[in-house]
Amino acid sequence: MTEGNFVDYVKIYVSSGKGGKGSTHLHREKFIEKGGPDGGDGGRGGHVYLVGNKGLWTLFHLKFARHVKAGHGGDGGSDRSTGADGEDKIIEVPLGTVVKDKETGETLFEITEDGEKRILAKGGKGGLGNWHFRSSTNQTPRYAQPGLLGIEMDVILELKVLADVGLVGFPNAGKSTLLSVLTSAKPKIADYPFTTLKPNLGIVAYRDFQSFVIADIPGIIEGAAEGKGLGHYFLRHIERNSTLLFLVPVDTPDIKAEYDILVNELTKYNPEMLDKERLVVISKCDMLDDELKAELKAELDVSFKDVPYMFISSVAQQGLTDLKDKLWKMLNE
Repeated sequence: MTEGNFVDYVKIYVSSGKGGKGSTHLHREKFIEKGGPDGGDGGRGGHVYLVGNKGLWTLFHLKFARHVKAGHGGDGGSDRSTGADGEDKIIEVPLGTVVKDKETGETLFEITEDGEKRILAKGGKGGLGNWHFRSSTNQTPRYAQPGLLGIEMDVILELKVLADVGLVGFPNAGKSTLLSVLTSAKPKIADYPFTTLKPNLGIVAYRDFQSFVIADIPGIIEGAAEGKGLGHYFLRHIERNSTLLFLVPVDTPDIKAEYDILVNELTKYNPEMLDKERLVVISKCDMLDDELKAELKAELDVSFKDVPYMFISSVAQQGLTDLKDKLWKMLNE
């Protein structure tokens, strides 16, 4: 799924280099009639590496680079000279990139740290020269090993955004507005569904120069896990969040029912979502007076016995300090 230059899913073909063949050279030098074997080894084929780069936030740079091929190793030479190693290829990816084998669907590894370097496709080993095969009974071997072939494979690179808190809610629940007032992020905000078409990240500044990262994904609707709406494209981005913030507008006909739909969609996508810390935030509460808020609180105390909830208003800047305090406490328990 993409919008503009945001790309979080690409398929690429990678090929490591094959090893160079060993040499069958026999030493020749003036006044040395039978110098014997001195063939060198072939060089190894080039590797294909993946390296984490915290400066990247998308896989856009790989969208049009679908083939990555490393160089082949050089052949061995005379005087036991080893062939040159093939040129390595380095693919830089954003942190949170998961690498999967396209054929089997198996997860190979994931890149989560800046500078982390992993071999995706190992180059073929260079062949041994005839120098290694000399013996007392075979003093002039005229054979050497060929180099081993490299690895060819189709892989899937899937980006899962790294954030501490994930915002979950229906379209137009106010997620982007909340992100814009808690952080310096500037997500697209408008009065129509599915305004957000890509994940947005923001850093929440907290007391004593502390901070945490919050992620906003497109709104989830009932049936998202089966492909309805846009949320199912981006549910992977909240798999890594330690805390999920469920945002439900106060003017929703049934707050508990909407929360249950959201939880159900996350569970169908990945049951492990239920293991995360959850906080329900009732937004747009500037529309309530004290009496209505007290009546609603009495109802929610019954509906949300096991899940904490809060009242906020992003536009009126109400309850935001308490919200940050609550999230910080949940993240550090």
